[in-house]
Amino acid sequence: MNFYKNKFFGLIILIAQVFVLGCDTKKDNASAANITKAEIRLLDGSYSIYLNDVPFYAKGAGVEHGNLELLAEHGANAFRTWRTDNGKRSGKEVLDHAQKLGLKVMMGIDVGLERLGFDYNDQKAVEKQFNRIQKEVMDLKDHPALIIWAIGNELNHHATNPKVWDAVNDISKMIHEIDPYHLTTTPISGMDKSTVELIEKRAPDVDFLSIQMYGAIEILPEIIKNLNYEKPLMVTEWGATGYWEVPKTSWGAPIENNSSIKADFYLQRYRKSIEAQSDLVIGSFVFLWGQKQERTPTWFGMFLPDGNESESIDVMHFVWKGEWPENRSPRLEDFTLESERAEDNIELKPDGSYSALVKVSDPDNDSLSYHWEIMNESQSRATGGDAEIVPEAIKGLFSGNPNVQASFSAPSDSGAYRLFVYIEDGHRHTAHANIPFLVKK
Repeated sequence: MNFYKNKFFGLIILIAQVFVLGCDTKKDNASAANITKAEIRLLDGSYSIYLNDVPFYAKGAGVEHGNLELLAEHGANAFRTWRTDNGKRSGKEVLDHAQKLGLKVMMGIDVGLERLGFDYNDQKAVEKQFNRIQKEVMDLKDHPALIIWAIGNELNHHATNPKVWDAVNDISKMIHEIDPYHLTTTPISGMDKSTVELIEKRAPDVDFLSIQMYGAIEILPEIIKNLNYEKPLMVTEWGATGYWEVPKTSWGAPIENNSSIKADFYLQRYRKSIEAQSDLVIGSFVFLWGQKQERTPTWFGMFLPDGNESESIDVMHFVWKGEWPENRSPRLEDFTLESERAEDNIELKPDGSYSALVKVSDPDNDSLSYHWEIMNESQSRATGGDAEIVPEAIKGLFSGNPNVQASFSAPSDSGAYRLFVYIEDGHRHTAHANIPFLVKK
């Protein structure tokens, strides 16, 4: 009796297991049906991304906390992140938001940086990182907005240990094993021969290489030719000329291009080094769809601290949609301090009285308003986009109601400063410029 009873219950359990397995299989099949399958194909000498067998050219931006609704409105079809959790929203929340807006995502994976103390000779640390990343991938791999995993960011920047690429390769292999539907890449700073060869040797599992260049992107076609590079590439950061690439004052302050010069560079660089290289370049992510302090509050961000758009967004709207936005940003034509420009190494006396003049036009003849500000020069020496403290703005220096011309008193203390001007058109667009100056007794 016990034998038959046990056999009966065993049969019930077996039927239940088959039922559960069947449900799980249906669930897996349903999940697979929603996944966006990404692959790279070579056709007629050109590389392209295909999503579910449909060609896809990535037209996007790097986004940390930026406005995704505006990104979609301006014509982008994708964005990249630098980590699965940006501190404000989880990776799933980011992907859900992207899906709602019809955007695809290159999801960043945070990988330890040698310059910040991560030791790739420490096997326990490497294994701990691997396990953490494996969980992140498992959590997000089936989301329909996901198309690419970006393993780390500029792991070659101020780094010498080649074992980092072994770790990248292990991470990529793990991803491909548990997530066969999506591509992997690793974004590097620049594109030098030794780094490219090292990655090809030690991290061959990544599907394609991503490069990040600013002023130097203008010579990307020459770099590709000199390296005889014939594999797919993505430009995952590009935009304004970097603070390490511009002329400096005699006291070492980098001279920032104004918003209109930046916009002109955005268009020129996109046309020459991204669009014209479409046989290899499978897409790009412009930097930065948002705002951050990096030497100044305006250097790389395409938005201003108050959320207004700069002229560089007009340009990206144009290259993404093939037409200019209905209302365009003010255009800055000239900016002087006591009739001198930033490159003139301007020195002022403490508490002295001075004036500055800005020349600006607006394509739509909008009424313009002006905001002037003087800040301490940033003392940061951070690199690679590491966090910086916003310098202090000094109050009470301007007199009257500054507009195209501003009168002000120089700060009382000797040191390095910057004069900023912001010109708003009433339609959430702002032109901006700054001039570094030295207060010296």
